Amino acid sequence: MLLLACSNIVKASDQLITLKFQKAKLNVVLNEITQQTEYQFFYNDQINRIAGPITVNINKASVSQVLEMILPNDKLEYSISNNQITIIPKKTKTIESTERLQEIISGTVKDLNGNPLIGAPITIKGTNTSTTTNNQGEFQIIAKPSDIVVISFQGFKRQEVSVAGRKSLSIAMTTDQQALEAVDVVATGYQTIDRRKFTGAATKVKAEDAQRFGVPDVSRMLEGQVSGVSVQNVSGTFGAAPKIRVRGATSITGDNKPLWVVDGIILEDVVNISNDQLSTGDASTLLGSSVAGINPDDIESFEILKDAAATSLYGARAMNGVIIITTKKGKAGTQAVSYLGNFTTYLKPSYSQFDIVNSYDQMSVYAELARKGAIDYALIKNNRNSGIYGNLSRGLSSWNKDGTPVIENSPEGRAAFLKRYNNINTDWFGTLFNNSLLQEHSISFSNGNEKVQTYYSTSFLQDNGWTKSNGVRRYTANIRGNYTINKNLNLGLLTTGSIRDQRAPGTLGQNSNPVTGVVSRDFDINPFSYAMNTSRVIAPFDVNGNREFITMNYAPFNILDELDKNYMDLKMIDLKVQGELNYKLPKNIKFNMIGAYRYASTGNEHKINETSNLPNAYRAGTEYGVEGIENSIIADANRFLYRNPEIQTQGQHLFSHTVECI
Repeated sequence: MLLLACSNIVKASDQLITLKFQKAKLNVVLNEITQQTEYQFFYNDQINRIAGPITVNINKASVSQVLEMILPNDKLEYSISNNQITIIPKKTKTIESTERLQEIISGTVKDLNGNPLIGAPITIKGTNTSTTTNNQGEFQIIAKPSDIVVISFQGFKRQEVSVAGRKSLSIAMTTDQQALEAVDVVATGYQTIDRRKFTGAATKVKAEDAQRFGVPDVSRMLEGQVSGVSVQNVSGTFGAAPKIRVRGATSITGDNKPLWVVDGIILEDVVNISNDQLSTGDASTLLGSSVAGINPDDIESFEILKDAAATSLYGARAMNGVIIITTKKGKAGTQAVSYLGNFTTYLKPSYSQFDIVNSYDQMSVYAELARKGAIDYALIKNNRNSGIYGNLSRGLSSWNKDGTPVIENSPEGRAAFLKRYNNINTDWFGTLFNNSLLQEHSISFSNGNEKVQTYYSTSFLQDNGWTKSNGVRRYTANIRGNYTINKNLNLGLLTTGSIRDQRAPGTLGQNSNPVTGVVSRDFDINPFSYAMNTSRVIAPFDVNGNREFITMNYAPFNILDELDKNYMDLKMIDLKVQGELNYKLPKNIKFNMIGAYRYASTGNEHKINETSNLPNAYRAGTEYGVEGIENSIIADANRFLYRNPEIQTQGQHLFSHTVECI
């Protein structure tokens, strides 16, 4: 049977009300209706002017009948949702155009005691527009006057509040005792324990409450869902492990990440990422998320074990907390087909968000340095990194085929070369970033009877990449069957698999100076880092539309050329086969056995073209360098060249001896 989501039409209550007013304001009449019913009205002050004085004498009529009588049908209209009635001006061509205008709505979310609720998800109903509250419980969101704001927070009743033309909302959340008492058992992975007998700290979150469209990584779904659980996203690249802290930082140098348990089996990390590596952006971090291959639509619930009681179940590895994932399975008496499609776009960043100097101001600074003699054209061309002034210096000492200099060494010639860079204002965000489209499709089939329950699912995810030379595809499949052989014996079989094919900009490991504490990375071509730290004077293309090169690491460099020739291909295959057996022995003794076999294969091919900046830097200044030019100045300064330790040692001794003689 095909299950489709639909919305219910809520009818007005059949409760009868009585009204008697003479030339009263509309809001006064509506307040009286609220007193006699459970309905709440949302409107702005202009309805009194639109409706005019209300004279009414009604005895025992329904809410719908009363509203039809007191509201002018040609000017006002109303809608009913649960126990809320929203009254807005009738849509005309003029009003309809105003209705579509979006405004920034601000508000606060607190509990009944006035305490702010931090991290409460705020969503515009029926859209993907969402935000969360800050440390003061405040939020801002873009909405239309007719929109409905949905507030949901673990342990509190879900609320839907109509904007109704207001620009500020004050929302008080009530505790949901039913939700707090609904979980009578705690799934610890190995067993299920009555909550009244469980002494540890545990929190359960339903997947449908935690799921966030546009966030395909399961580990980030818990962000803002459970108190005491901190999720810090250190990279926007798919597969990069976020910082998750369940019990805070329990170690300075050791691991602080929680233990993942999926359907009773501990999910080991394919690549173990330390605390230091987690924030480095090294290539290994792209394989660090152990749950990146799980389809979020296959998850039924999360269980977070927070305190030391978890160590009695999983040992010392659980000292940082445990996150238990329970996946979906077939249910007896149901047949269902479910499809989930998600399309998310990420817009390019803009320089309006950052305070970065423009090209005109920077060229003015360069010109002043040149006038005061701070730029030595003879030396700058041999610098490790040089921009347009390095190109100018090399042009002054280069000659065309007809014997004329490439750039005339005169104030006029130098000014003519530098003129085009005054107002170039290169938009590196526009050059290196895309308006990315992430699409995710998931389809599942489930059916079952009293003897057999089955669940099948498959999913496809494709992210075109927010930056150049970046993208990922992921495929998942899940087959699960539960079989009741007799009243004492139950069997379960589960097979899951995922395949990931990803491309990312080439990166090397991070270097840290133990003395100064300075952290650096050779040949860093991360697009976001490059856009933030590169002068807008530098141009990616010359006047003829060809890629324009500058000098970096003593070799020609163009970021677009480097992203094409220096990249990583990451491939990952993860397959798990799991079996379960439950048998009831006499005298209420239960025998449970669970076992799994997991095969994981990862590959990271760092592909570097021989003409890219990295290999050119390792031969710059030698006869094997660019165009076979040998430059002793660059060769002596180039730290990427191989040094013979014996020769270098002899040189150090000779230098030391010379100093002693002096």
